[in-house]
Amino acid sequence: MAELNGRPVRSAELQTLALTNYGHFTTMRVEAGRVRGLGLHLERLVRDCRAVFGTELDPERVRAYARRAVPGDGPVVVRVTVFDPALDVGHIGADAHPRVLVTTRPAGSLALPPLRVRSVRYLRDQPAVKSVGLFGALRHRREAQRAGFDDALFVDAESAVSEGGTWNIAFVRGSQVVRPDADCLVGTTMELLQQVRPGATERVTLERAAGFDAAFATNAAIGVRAVSGLDGLAFPADHPVIAELAGEYAALPGELL
Repeated sequence: MAELNGRPVRSAELQTLALTNYGHFTTMRVEAGRVRGLGLHLERLVRDCRAVFGTELDPERVRAYARRAVPGDGPVVVRVTVFDPALDVGHIGADAHPRVLVTTRPAGSLALPPLRVRSVRYLRDQPAVKSVGLFGALRHRREAQRAGFDDALFVDAESAVSEGGTWNIAFVRGSQVVRPDADCLVGTTMELLQQVRPGATERVTLERAAGFDAAFATNAAIGVRAVSGLDGLAFPADHPVIAELAGEYAALPGELL
């Protein structure tokens, strides 16, 4: 399903998104009409619209468009993409009138196998914005998968860990959760986990990562997922803190869309 401003989208309107690829988005998992961290998703869209287009976005209008797209039963992943079909590469500086594209796909299980990731030196353009420009992140994901890993984990020039292409990472020391202090997009799932288990924020290099007991990834579609390998470093996939966090996240009631 794909709707633009609450009506079926036309192929011509998607050309700008495909060819110019300028905009921002958020992805939500909807279960029984509810979204964990719905307010955070809407805040992100409003904030990013100011940063990307210099305009205001009505969160209640977005909410209404997203609500239309949700089927009567079954969990789905709803992606809300904000872009302006009238902007093109040659006239990207024109005044923007962004529209809201809502797409849906079936949601997978939250019980996923652990990730094995490979570190790569990379920083997303304007990391605090969830932009549609995913070429760099997907290129590194493809190369990691071709090399036998599941995904890529971004580090800076001094090997300090930041994030994955579409997920956050955190580490476990004893019973404490440690999140990297780095330029990255803090996802809604990680923000919700910070509320239930505050933990600490530290600069985590690849060298220091070896001193942690476990690691895990988060995003709205997958919830909490163990990381069992980072380069040549192995972590346990069944650490009790990760299991507790996954349970606490799954138990969050969510907000009615």
